[in-house]
Amino acid sequence: MIVALDMQLAVGNATGIGEYVLGLAPSLRDCGVEVIELCEPKLDPWRFDRRVVWDQVVLPQRARASNADLLHCACGTMPLRLTMPAVVTVHDVAWLRVQQHTRPYARYYFGTFALQRYSHAAAIVVDSAFSRAELLEVLDVPSERVHVVYPGVAADYCGIERRPSGEALVLVPGTVERRKNLEVLIRALTQLPKETKVISVGPPTPYREECERLATELSVRERIEFRGYVTRGELIDLYARCALVAVPSRYEGFGYAAAQALCAGVPLVVSDASSLPEVAGSSAPLAGTDDDVQWAAEIAGILRDPARAQAQAQAQRASANARFAWQASARAMRQVYETALADG
Repeated sequence: MIVALDMQLAVGNATGIGEYVLGLAPSLRDCGVEVIELCEPKLDPWRFDRRVVWDQVVLPQRARASNADLLHCACGTMPLRLTMPAVVTVHDVAWLRVQQHTRPYARYYFGTFALQRYSHAAAIVVDSAFSRAELLEVLDVPSERVHVVYPGVAADYCGIERRPSGEALVLVPGTVERRKNLEVLIRALTQLPKETKVISVGPPTPYREECERLATELSVRERIEFRGYVTRGELIDLYARCALVAVPSRYEGFGYAAAQALCAGVPLVVSDASSLPEVAGSSAPLAGTDDDVQWAAEIAGILRDPARAQAQAQAQRASANARFAWQASARAMRQVYETALADG
C-alpha cells in the first residue's frame, strides 16, 4: 500500500497538526505502509493565500504524480478536485464553533468549504470521540465512515526525565489564541501565591495583546511570561522543570498539550470542555472554563504538595503512554486506509 501524506503543516514552526504528521509518517512505515511525504517548503502554510495554493493546486498535482494508492489529507483540508481516493483527518470543527472573531474568508475556507469537501472523502478520521460527535452533528455522512484514531505522543515527551525546578511554574503550551482561554489563568493568578508564574509558549495572535492588557489591569503582568514559539528542546526542558501543565481551552479536538503532559508524567489541570475530559480521563482534575476560583484551587492544591502530585502523575504515566502510542495509532490508521480502498 502506497499512501501520499499531506505534510505541509510540518513546514516551518510546526504546532499541533505539524506534530501529528511528523509522528504519523514514520509510524506508518513501521507498520508496513509506504509513505510518500508531500510538502513544499517555499509555501508558508501560515499565510492564507499560500495555504490555499498548496491545498488546491500543488497538493493534488503532487498526489497525482506520486502514483500513490491513496491520499491522506492529514491537515484538515481537502482539494476540490482529486483523481484518487482520499482519507481526511478532521482534527476539529473549531472554525464552525469558536472562531467567529476571525476573518470571514478564513472562516469560510476552513469551515464551510472544508466541511463540503469532507463528504467526498473515502473515509474520515477524527482525533477523539468528542470530535466525531461534533462532526456528525454538522455533516450528513454515514457514521461508519467516521473513525476515531487517537494521535500518538512522540517518544521524546514519553521519555522525559522529570526534574522539577522547585519554582511554582505553570506551563501553558499552545498558540496564544482566544479559544485557548489564557485569560482564566491570568485571573486565577490573582488568587495564587505571588511566587506562582505562568509561562506561555506558542505562536501569538492579537489575543495575546488582550491577555497582556488584562494582566496589567490585574497587576500580575510580571508573573506571566510570553515566550512565543520555542524550540523543541526548550519545550521538552520546560515540561521537565515545570510544576504543572495547565490546558484551559474552551475548544480542543484532541488537546496535544494535555496528552503530552500525561505521557511525560507532569501534573496536569485541564478545562472541563470539549475533548479534554476524554483525553485526561481520571488522570487530571477538571476546572470550569470561566471559573478562575476553581482553577486557582486546583493549581494551589498541586503547588502545596508537589511531591504527592508528582507521584500521582508518574503512577499514571504508563497507561497514558499506552493510550497515546504512535504504534497503535498507525495500526488503526492502516485499517482505515484498507477500508477506504476496499470501499472505493
